[in-house]
Amino acid sequence: MRISTTIFLTDETISPVRIARELEERGFAGLYLPEHTHIPVERTTSYPAGGTLPREYGRTLDPFVALGQAAAVTDRLGLGTGITLVTQHDPIALAKQIATLDHLSGGRFTLGVGFGWNREEAADHGVEWATRRELVRDRMALMRALWAAEPIAYEGGFGISVRASQAYPKPAGGAPRTLVGGAAGPKLFAQIAEYADGWMPIGGRGLSETVPVLREAWEAAGRGPEAPQVVPYAVQPNPGKLAHYEELGCEEVVLQLPPADETEVLRVLDDYAKYL
Repeated sequence: MRISTTIFLTDETISPVRIARELEERGFAGLYLPEHTHIPVERTTSYPAGGTLPREYGRTLDPFVALGQAAAVTDRLGLGTGITLVTQHDPIALAKQIATLDHLSGGRFTLGVGFGWNREEAADHGVEWATRRELVRDRMALMRALWAAEPIAYEGGFGISVRASQAYPKPAGGAPRTLVGGAAGPKLFAQIAEYADGWMPIGGRGLSETVPVLREAWEAAGRGPEAPQVVPYAVQPNPGKLAHYEELGCEEVVLQLPPADETEVLRVLDDYAKYL
C-alpha cells in the first residue's frame, strides 16, 4: 500500500519545494493539496469538523502553482489535489491547467474532485448551491472532451459549451487519474461510477460497509473488471487502521500532515516513516 500525504500549504508553512524533496527522498508516494480561493469573513456555513475554522483555510496556496513547483524538483513523487473545487473554475481553463501539470510531470497528477462545503465561498463564484453536484458532472464532461484524442464538441446543461478544438497538451494518459471526495451515498457513488477512477473518503471511517456499496454501483454502471480505487484521505494513522485499509483492498492511503513550519513537518514525517 502506497503511503501519501496531504497538507494545507500556506504562506506560513514549509514550502512546496522543501516538502516535495523531503517526501521523495524519504520514499513517500505522493503529495496532495487542498484548495480554497478565499474564506468570506461573514458566513453562516459551519465548519464541517465543528468549532472554529482553522487559520490555514484562509491562507492556502494555489494548489496548481504549488504542485508545479513540487513537480519541478522531483522525479517520482505523485502530485494531486485533495480536492479541486471544480465549480469555482472556468472548465476550459481548468482543463488546460490540469493537462499542463500532468504533461510536465510525466503523468504524475491525480485530480481530486470535490463539491465544497462553504456556501459563501461558492456564492462568490456564482455557484448555485443546490445544483453544484450536477455542475461538477457537467464541467467534468466538458474537460474530458478537451482531453480527448480527437476534437470533440460539448454542450452542457448549465450554459457551458466548447467547440471541437485543438487543445494541447493532453494529460499523459488521455485523462488524469480522478478521485471524487464526499460522503458515501447513492448520488456520490453514481458520479464516481460515471466519470472517475475511485473515491477519496475523508478520514476513512465506515469503509467496511460503504466500499461494497460503491462496488455494486460500479458494476451496475458497466465499468470494467477493475474495482474502483478507494483512497482514504486525511488519515491520522495507526498500524491497525492501515492494516484494515489494506484488507479492504486499498492500494494507497493519504496521511494528514500539520500546517506547520519546516521543523514540525519534518518531525511528523520522521514519525510516519515507520509506516513506509
